[in-house]
Amino acid sequence: MNYQAKLQQILGASGFSQEALAAKIGVSFVTLNSWVNGKSTPTRPDYLAKIDEIHDEIIGTLAIDRADLKVLKLQAVAQRLSARKLLASRPLLDKITLNLTYHTNTIEGSTMTKNDVADVIFDNKVLKNRTAIEQREAVNHQTALHFILDELTDRSRPFVFTPELIMAIHLRLMNGIISDAGTYRNHGVRIVGTNVPLANFIKIPGLLLTLCRHLNEETTDPIGLLAQTHAQFEQIHPFSDGNGRTGRLVMFAKSLDLGIVPPIVEKERKSAYYKYLQLAQIRSELDPLEQLLAQSIIKTAKTFRS
Repeated sequence: MNYQAKLQQILGASGFSQEALAAKIGVSFVTLNSWVNGKSTPTRPDYLAKIDEIHDEIIGTLAIDRADLKVLKLQAVAQRLSARKLLASRPLLDKITLNLTYHTNTIEGSTMTKNDVADVIFDNKVLKNRTAIEQREAVNHQTALHFILDELTDRSRPFVFTPELIMAIHLRLMNGIISDAGTYRNHGVRIVGTNVPLANFIKIPGLLLTLCRHLNEETTDPIGLLAQTHAQFEQIHPFSDGNGRTGRLVMFAKSLDLGIVPPIVEKERKSAYYKYLQLAQIRSELDPLEQLLAQSIIKTAKTFRS
């Protein structure tokens, strides 16, 4: 693939403006525009390397170095955060709530900007230029996230994953959006554009129970557990809608349960994220998804420390 095609792929998948992509590479808008339109070609090795790096991040790569991944996972696990610590810092809670809500809903098609989300969930504004469903999705996501934090910090009983907990998360997330919020689907489904076989709806209760047992097990590989259980949940696909957002909230809960910063999968990495999920589900190749989650944890921690 030539660099013009790579740049066009990055722009199409990420939603970056040409100005934003030029800044990431370290060139002027005029230079990048010339490359994108095929009027000139990048030749400097540092520019070529940067384009390759951004392409791998946005579109995805199968070239995973196991030694590098091991170091990356250790760095990710070192980013410590508990639910109690998160609740004790309102600025940190607001930042994570805003960013997770914005990115997870945008991945699913919401057109709301980050400022829109902040207006709706923090200031209770009603926006005339956004749909009622999009605004409800933002408010519901905040509600579901705070419900998870309450469950994690409830001193009256130990926190465990159960199918009932996951259904309660889904109920709060999709309340007022779909009629069967909080209940399993009772029909077959398929994900458009993929060949991932999803669970037969009759098997959902048993599969979700097994998944919860896995989530409750002790682990020496937290990032591996997050990647494996997330891929499994999305393939079980227990609900008629809202499975992606529910699955990412389950991953949020498990991260805090493990005492590490939760990964926020950014909307710009949607293509890579979906590619890596399919690899995990169809070929049982977890390394790419583990790398994306570890990178997301480290970036989340770095962003919010500032």
